[in-house]
This record gives sequence, structure tokens and C-alpha cells, in this order.
Amino acid sequence: MKTLARILMVLAGLLTASLFFFPMWRIDLTAPQYPDGLGMYIYIDHLEGVKPGDLKNIDILNHYVGMKPLPKPDEMWEFTVFPIVVGIMAALAIVFALIGKPILYLVWFALMSILGLLGLYDFYLWLYDYGTNLDPEAPIKLVDEYGNPMKYVPPLIGYKQLLNFEVYSYPAIGGVLLGIGILLSLIAYWIAHKTQSKHKIHVS
Repeated sequence: MKTLARILMVLAGLLTASLFFFPMWRIDLTAPQYPDGLGMYIYIDHLEGVKPGDLKNIDILNHYVGMKPLPKPDEMWEFTVFPIVVGIMAALAIVFALIGKPILYLVWFALMSILGLLGLYDFYLWLYDYGTNLDPEAPIKLVDEYGNPMKYVPPLIGYKQLLNFEVYSYPAIGGVLLGIGILLSLIAYWIAHKTQSKHKIHVS
């Protein structure tokens, strides 16, 4: 059972490292003028269109309503910091698996949970800034029923209607794998702790 816990922690580290290869998040937009939809993948170090030309078309739409262009890799500190954090946490999971102490598995789970929540909060702030900090000279200026400038904040997760666009935001394969990895670390702790407790009872 102790070996199984170590294996699960190694898997947790490998699944975390999968973020270097797979996108964390996906945002899809559908509207009558875009029957095939537009989509954007968010990686830990860059953005990528779901289809060729998607990022360009999203930037064109953003321009008309006054949103800033989508950031390039060197324009966001997250694209520099996130790969470092992910690499460190993936390596720590494997190191903790080699050490084999249950408490370290729990520490890793707690750290990853906190970092995950902070990452989601940072993502929300990014979406909010892009949807509210609009260019006053934008070609299209729309107001709500109270005369206030419209906001175009995509949902953090789930669905939202923005003008005639339906916007969906949800974890991509990398985000799903990361979630599984975090869950595996908690299972590894439970197995290792249970095994350690049984061993102490047997010895006494």
C-alpha cells in the first residue's frame, strides 16, 4: 500500500507536468456571424486559437468594443511565472514520493489547492480587466439600460451571453489532468497515512 501511495504521488507530479504540453483552459464564442464559432486555448505560457485565425478574429472583435489585444507571451508575467511554479510543484511531487512521508503528500495537496485557487482568482482578474477597462474611443460604444458603458467580462467558468455571443469557459485537458493529479495526492496521503497507522498498531 505504501508503494501504491508513492506511485500515485509520482502520477500527481506527471499530471501536473502535463501542463507543459496541454492547455489549462478553453473559451468558446458562438454567434450567427461565426457559425463555426471562435475558440481560444490558454496554456501556462501562451494563448492559442482552437482553429487557425481564431485569435486574430477575437482580437478584431475586441478592437470594435474597445478591449485590449490579446497578450503575447512576453506581455504577461503569468506566462513567465506559471511554468516555473508548475515545474517546481511537479518536481516536488516526485521528490515527496521518494521520501515517502504521508505528511508531505498532504502538504503538496494543500499547496496545489492554494495555488490553484490563486490561479483562478488571477484568471478572473485578467478577464475582468479585459472586459471592463475599455478604450473610450472604441468604434462601438454600447450602454446598458441605465446608460452605463457595457461590460464584456467572459465567465470564469460556465456560460454567459455577451451581446449576440454565447460564451463558454471551462477547463481544457491540461486543467482536467491537473485536477486529477491534485486528487491523486490526497488519495496517496490517505493510503499512506492508513498504512502507517496500521503499522504502528501492529508494532505496539
